[in-house]
Amino acid sequence: MVFSNLIAFFIIVTTAATLNVHGVTRIDTAAQAAEALRPIAGRFAFLLFALGIIGTGLLAIPVLAGSAGYAVAEAAGWKTGLDNMPWQARGFYSVIGAAVLLGLGIDYSPLDPIKALYWSAVLNGVIAVPMMAALMFVAQSRGKMGDFRAGWVLGGLGWLSTAVMAAATATMLYVNLK
Repeated sequence: MVFSNLIAFFIIVTTAATLNVHGVTRIDTAAQAAEALRPIAGRFAFLLFALGIIGTGLLAIPVLAGSAGYAVAEAAGWKTGLDNMPWQARGFYSVIGAAVLLGLGIDYSPLDPIKALYWSAVLNGVIAVPMMAALMFVAQSRGKMGDFRAGWVLGGLGWLSTAVMAAATATMLYVNLK
């Protein structure tokens, strides 16, 4: 996980540095994002961007739809699992189908995809703080976790991560709302 986050960090820094050198400081559309790759990819910029977006979508669609299916079905107490046939776990597969259809509907809506990606990331960041705090309370609860509860090192790192996330969220809200 550390390695993948380190790679993501350097991708972000390298992209920002490359775009800034060429005067690209704001990207509002997918076409602008593709055009921003021209200094690196030349005439293949649009093809490279299209392949990246399609590849990302092909990875994200089943993960997001599947996670929504598991979350809703488990919360509702329905039978879950991709090892079940659709008629064995109707609710689970219905949520997956609804998530895919909702995604397709958004694709044909007038929503700006770049802004939608930005605001979904902001929302995920804001929601992460209470979710992380709840996770830490459960992880350190002897009543819930028994002998498997988080110790002081793991608990300390978890609370530190939660505090850093809360500080980042508060800073983002302060900067954008002032």
